[in-house]
Amino acid sequence: MGGSRKVGAAASAAFHTDLMIAAWLAIALAMLAVTSMSARAADSALSQLDQQCLACHSAKGLEMKLADGDKISLQVDGAAFAKSVHSKIGCAVCHASTSFENHPPIKTKIAGSRAYSIERTKVCDTCHAAISKLYEGSIHASLFRDGNTWAPVCTDCHSPHAVKAKAAYEASTGAPCSKCHDPIFKAYASSVHGQATLACSSCHNAHDVSPATTGDQLKNACLGCHQDVLAAHQKWLPNAKQHFDAVSCPACHSPAAKRKVDLRLYDNVAQERVAEKEGVPEFESRVRSVDAKGAGLDAMALHSLLRGFNREGIDNKTTLRGRLEVSTGVEAHQLTRSAQAIRDCAKCHQQGADPFQSVTVSIVGPDGRPVRAGAKPEVLNSMISVDSVGGFYAIGGTRIKLLDWLLALAVLGGIGAPLGHMTVRWLFKKYAKRIGGKEDS
Repeated sequence: MGGSRKVGAAASAAFHTDLMIAAWLAIALAMLAVTSMSARAADSALSQLDQQCLACHSAKGLEMKLADGDKISLQVDGAAFAKSVHSKIGCAVCHASTSFENHPPIKTKIAGSRAYSIERTKVCDTCHAAISKLYEGSIHASLFRDGNTWAPVCTDCHSPHAVKAKAAYEASTGAPCSKCHDPIFKAYASSVHGQATLACSSCHNAHDVSPATTGDQLKNACLGCHQDVLAAHQKWLPNAKQHFDAVSCPACHSPAAKRKVDLRLYDNVAQERVAEKEGVPEFESRVRSVDAKGAGLDAMALHSLLRGFNREGIDNKTTLRGRLEVSTGVEAHQLTRSAQAIRDCAKCHQQGADPFQSVTVSIVGPDGRPVRAGAKPEVLNSMISVDSVGGFYAIGGTRIKLLDWLLALAVLGGIGAPLGHMTVRWLFKKYAKRIGGKEDS
């Protein structure tokens, strides 16, 4: 009896095991069927020629060794390609030099993977000439022209076999910008803009990306959405327009940021910031000549620097315009809701305020980005500060005593002139009456 029970239990266990195995096999077969159906659906969206290409190029691990020893992947995800905007034009349009009779092209020699990516951008230009023109005016193209071969080109942002429509990009991932600008994207993601899921291109454009520090671009980007913001600030902020001209938006709306004063070289004749000529680093060489030790420009060095820029041409053509801004690009993206922005005037307008302890002098570089030199905070207390902080100075605001005295003297002079004139007239009339009385007697 005991033996028969054991045999029965063993048979039952074996039966359950076989049942589980069968169930797992059924699930696996179902998954394979779904995968097969998906693959057939993807294939059905492609031309017969493209399907022939993918018969080989969908194989995992397919790659080619290049001249420099590097390897390039030749695998193409058929399902991703079928969903891409390029699926409509097919493989042959971009790979016109390749055919089944001559594949791969015998004479083709690829130096390296990066060289290949750069070379393939010429194919993009044939269809996307207008976008290519926008790109040529961007900071990315400028960096590339300056010799940075790793500056972004088309294929760095757009996978050529999985190019999506613009509407398909998800703002939450930051792709493709976050590939290179990850620290900035992380700061943006937790900001008020990130929480509103705005895409990077909402502020920086998609292809004609230019440095935010160029001209009034940063301010204009903000005002593009916040059109009524000046009127809103005028309700509580004294000299609101002056603040908008001399204080960057993140200086108040990124309350945890470290702020500084940037003294910008400004062309009073052209009414624009002074820019370096390409290939001629005039600013850096002149800074080195007046600050050989690199300790930071003092008042005399700053005066000499300006005199150098004004030596040839109109006197006072080049002056300085001060601007209050945050120290880093990461801080510029840590924007908070308006209720959390700085509204305490004492943060800046008090003796020894932190923003005035960090000073730089800048010029616009050939690629549009600022070229900066460090300066000592004392330059804001020198005679030259009359020009350098004129753009954001208010009496008593920056605690620059020299400017306070000059403005006070100007005010007293303005009041004193009419008072003096009235006093002289009164004395003259009194003297005239006395003379007239003596003559009558």
